[in-house]
Amino acid sequence: MVMNNDAPAEQAGWALEWITTRQNISPRRLVDPGPSEDQVKLMFRAAAAAPDHGEIRPWRFVLVPSDKRELLANVFAQALIERDENATAEQIEKAREKAFRAPFLALAIARLGSCEPNIDPLERMVSMGAAVQNFLLYAHSLGFGSGLTSGQALRSLPLRQLFQLSDGEQAVCCINVGTVAKRRPARLRPDGESFVSSL
Repeated sequence: MVMNNDAPAEQAGWALEWITTRQNISPRRLVDPGPSEDQVKLMFRAAAAAPDHGEIRPWRFVLVPSDKRELLANVFAQALIERDENATAEQIEKAREKAFRAPFLALAIARLGSCEPNIDPLERMVSMGAAVQNFLLYAHSLGFGSGLTSGQALRSLPLRQLFQLSDGEQAVCCINVGTVAKRRPARLRPDGESFVSSL
């Protein structure tokens, strides 16, 4: 559907409702069924609508299907052991378990190396955030829950090797999507007046 400045107030109300009711859901609360292949394609179509100064696409995403979760689990375990050689078997298992939670899992990667035209890395991160948010909002519109996860493992060499990150690329977060098993009460949103001022 093409929208313009003359879009009815009802459509604007729907948009605000989707945006303000989205919650970050812990992957522990995301269960099957997850999104279908066609739904995932639409989520990435929404991501592609993010602002992109210079049309350099300063982000990419890597899907982690169920048959590859073991590889990611091994990376999480290895990253923990490299950080803490005294990690217990229980801690290592908890690190591994993070790879198996949500039905849908993808890694969001920022492309911050040299590019032409040379867009400032901060502006590229804004585009990265917008792409991720568009993805999450469309997932929400389809009735799914979603959550972002990160951590020190995303900066580890084992993860860089698994996802074949090149120089200038940085893993930003994991995107988790699924059906919400249990929701928390809605979080109170700040009033605009608390973070907006005028010159």
